[in-house]
Amino acid sequence: MTRFFCPGRVELAGNHTDMQRGRVMAGAMDLGIAAEAEPNDEGVIRAFCKDFDPIEVNLDRLWPDEKERGTSAALVRGMAGELSEAGVRLRGFDAYLFSDLTPGQGLSSSSAFTVLIGFILATFSGAEIDPEELARIAQRVETRWYGKACGLSDPLACALGGVVYMDVLENKIVPIQCDFDSLGLAMCLTDTGGSASQAAPAYAQITSDMADVARFFGEPFLARVRGPVFNEQWPQHQDDPKWMRARHFFDETWRVASMADALGLRDGGRYMELMNQSGRSSEMLLRNAWNEAYGDGLIWGLEASGQILDGKGAWRVHSGGFAGYVQALMPEQYFENYRAAMDELFGEGACRRIHISARGVRLAQEDKLIFSPPEGRGFPESAADLLG
Repeated sequence: MTRFFCPGRVELAGNHTDMQRGRVMAGAMDLGIAAEAEPNDEGVIRAFCKDFDPIEVNLDRLWPDEKERGTSAALVRGMAGELSEAGVRLRGFDAYLFSDLTPGQGLSSSSAFTVLIGFILATFSGAEIDPEELARIAQRVETRWYGKACGLSDPLACALGGVVYMDVLENKIVPIQCDFDSLGLAMCLTDTGGSASQAAPAYAQITSDMADVARFFGEPFLARVRGPVFNEQWPQHQDDPKWMRARHFFDETWRVASMADALGLRDGGRYMELMNQSGRSSEMLLRNAWNEAYGDGLIWGLEASGQILDGKGAWRVHSGGFAGYVQALMPEQYFENYRAAMDELFGEGACRRIHISARGVRLAQEDKLIFSPPEGRGFPESAADLLG
């Protein structure tokens, strides 16, 4: 058996900016998907994962299947199809996977899974694929085969590892080798309940609203609108929720670059100041902290974070919003108190510290990996049992 690992991703800045060709910054996490796999000569991919139905994809049927859209099988078939189209002579495999990434919670579980499947396929097929190209293929698979709009930053962080800054319009990608632990800061995510995946219609509405404003200026997306031109019109439209979301885009796109600079300069204080600005912009202008259809857990998590940290750290909506996680960052000495308070509110284990993973998708032969097929010894309790 060959061992593999792909990290999930945490959005650091650029809330709902990438779909408008703005800037975004994301990081690979120490949480992710681990696998043990071995090639077969049967022309089939079989994947087994705890709590999910087995997946089986024949390599002689590599075209989209409408019945599979929105399923993991579509991601497997799509990755195989895209690689085959790129000239890779595919070899089937059997894989046993375990994921620490809860689907629909904004941790890019689908991107991590797709990148991992592609990496396993390339490895067993003897193909060398650049991590950035692998991420671009994964983005196409999620969009075309799975049927979900996906920005490039999600699979890019999973494939490359570390922190990645991206200017989508300029197609500029800058790796940033910096983690929060070395700055004396603790980052964590708190699960406030609800499934972010259920908020897909609300996410789509944000994109639609921003696109409407872009069309007002005769452009297909906001990154093509010059800031001063937008500012001239802003006073006349500042009470319109669509324009508020567009205001967030312009402010956040600037902020992403500033947060990347702060990380590069290892200025944790400045980074947290900007992170708080980002969080308030998401709440007040983007308006993705609360929606009556998805409950009020996230808004209460944000309010509680402000009271607990009381100016000693930063907190924000993580990823798409409306439900799911609060992201918080604070000096190391305040973390245990924060975790205890959030666990009391949302349940034991709701708040979990995360670390930036310097490495992206990879062979994990040298990592501690305890894993077995579902019909064997059973699955470990967490990905921490898979990789050490």
